[in-house]
Amino acid sequence: MPARINPSILAADFANFERELGRIQTADLVHVDIMDNHFVPNLTFGPTMTERLQELSAIPLDVHLMIDDPDRWAPGYAELGAFSVTFHAEAAKDAVSLARQLRDIGARAGIALKPGTPVEPFLELLPEFDQVLVMTVEPGFGGQSFMAETMPKLGLLREAVTRTGLDVWLQVDGGITADTIVIAAEAGADTFVAGSSVFRGEPADNIASLRAAAAAHVH
Repeated sequence: MPARINPSILAADFANFERELGRIQTADLVHVDIMDNHFVPNLTFGPTMTERLQELSAIPLDVHLMIDDPDRWAPGYAELGAFSVTFHAEAAKDAVSLARQLRDIGARAGIALKPGTPVEPFLELLPEFDQVLVMTVEPGFGGQSFMAETMPKLGLLREAVTRTGLDVWLQVDGGITADTIVIAAEAGADTFVAGSSVFRGEPADNIASLRAAAAAHVH
């Protein structure tokens, strides 16, 4: 099973997005964090910036919506051409209906869980999603420390995905480094969002190192 590395553009140089995208050509997807200053206490990008990133990037976009009312707003990101659109379980009114709508538009549908959100209610719903994102920090800010206590959720998800044979990616986001990526991979993750650990230094080398570290432990 491959280890996918999705650099978070939130850690890039905002004044040089085109150059920064060029520095991560060996990545699998570009992770785009959308925050609305309501669901989380921070404000980042919106549809206009995402559309521009879509135009500039040779790598598909992995959009992560940390926003209120994703039932209303998420389909628009799929319509922009995002490869994957992930919304938060805690914010969605009807997660299954929204996921089906995203798939109908042509995007992979993902659901994200905060560190304190139990995974058990979603295990039977896994066929409705293409990705489950287990947040390994509280959403809203970059640079936080990895929360190892979220790993049992990953274990339950990996067991369910393996048992059912579903093509569901298990993603982690928050505090991913060369050390913590091993912990997450061993717990069951196969898709990894990394910010400063990619953009600090030489991104191509960092991506290769992270992928190799994870690949040795991915289930």
